[in-house]
Parts: sequence; C-alpha cells; structure tokens
Amino acid sequence: MDLVTVALASLLAGFIDAVVGGGGLILVPALFSVYPQATPATLFGTNKGAAIWGTAWATRQYAARVTLPWHALLPAAVAALLGSFGGAWTVTLVSPEGLRKLLPLILGAVLLYTLAKKDLGREHAPRFSGRSEMLLASLIGGVIGFYDGFFGPGTGSFFVFLFVRLLGFDFLHASASAKLLNTATNAAALLLFTMKGHLWWHIAAVMAVTNVIGSLLGTRMALARGTGFVRGMFVLVVGALILKTSYDAFLR
Repeated sequence: MDLVTVALASLLAGFIDAVVGGGGLILVPALFSVYPQATPATLFGTNKGAAIWGTAWATRQYAARVTLPWHALLPAAVAALLGSFGGAWTVTLVSPEGLRKLLPLILGAVLLYTLAKKDLGREHAPRFSGRSEMLLASLIGGVIGFYDGFFGPGTGSFFVFLFVRLLGFDFLHASASAKLLNTATNAAALLLFTMKGHLWWHIAAVMAVTNVIGSLLGTRMALARGTGFVRGMFVLVVGALILKTSYDAFLR
C-alpha cells in the first residue's frame, strides 16, 4: 500500500509538472508522509529519480508539437545544469534559512504581477532572437538552476514566469521550454544524490513509470487547451507554493 500511495502521488505530480511545474508539491510531502523514518536526503533523491523521467518525457512531447528555440534552450540547459551543481555545493557552505523566509514574498509578488497583467503570457511574441535570446535564456537557466540546487521550491514556476516576462513567450511555450531546463537541473541533483547513495532505486523505478503516465496526460491536456489553461494552472500552483512555503518558513 505504501508503494501504491507514492505511485499515485507520482502520477499526479507528473501531470502538474508537465503542465506548469510544481509536481514536488505533491510528491515530496507524500514521500515524507509514507516514509517518516527515512533520511530526508534519500527521499529527495528518490523524488528526483522519478521526476526526471516525467520532465524528460514532457520535453519530448512538447518538442514534437511546439516550435522551440533550440539555439537558445540547449545552452540554457547546460547553464541550468552547471548552476544546479553550484547551488548544491554552496548549500554545503551557507544556510538557506534566510531565503526560506523570503521565498513566500517573492512568490507573492510573482502571483500579484501575473494577476494584474491580464494579458501576460497570452500571446507568443518573443522579444529577442539569435545571440541575445541565447544569452538571456542562459542567464535565466544559470540563476534559477543555482536556486534549484541551493534551495529548490518553485523552480519550474520561476522558469515559466521568467520566460514569459523577460523573453516574451506565451505560457504554453514557456512551460515547454521550462521542461528542458528542469530536466537538466533534475539530472544534476540526481547525480549528486546518487553519488552520495541517497536513492531508493526500487521505489524510484515504480514512481518513474506513473510519473511518465501523468506527464503524458498533462502534456496532452496543455497542448489541447492551450495557453489559457496553462496560465490558470500557473496561478493555482504558485498560490499553493505560497501557502506551503509560508507554512514552512513561519509556522513549522
């Protein structure tokens, strides 16, 4: 029953992750609830061991249906991977406690801005091209990748928001682009957790299967319903992140 529970949680997480990111809101608490005696690092590693397959599959599905600027996204994915390594190394030297308390405020500002700008991300009108787009996308990848390695919550949402706000993508193209970068940061984290022995392969393998199924369903729904649906999901996920991070920072 424990395995069934986390497998179902992984399916739902894969669905949410494929649409707009934030699947960790579902899967990480489920793992901690089902396996309360486990080392946190092992649960985080097992989460990554499942989530990377869902994000990779979503990237493949989006790439087949959405035109993506690969000249910008591939260097950005490399920057995200390296940034994630750098963040993971930094967290061994510096406590992220200050960021824990600041994060709900940052997410609140993102949510308010999105709600205030009714047309934000509804039209796909890239502001840059060529080298400029590649450099800005790589900057986003490196900075948010570092954040993911250092702390983590809301990484997918930050990728989506910045692609919309800075690069001029609509929410569908931004979510599709974010999947590639999220796959890179997940790969960096997974490598680190594996090297440290913090991964339950037998559980991660089962969760990976259901995560991919959820990812397939989420990607198809996002592609079928378009930007408006992805924008709505973005608002819901960021709202949930605000509640979760506020609880962790001030009430836990």
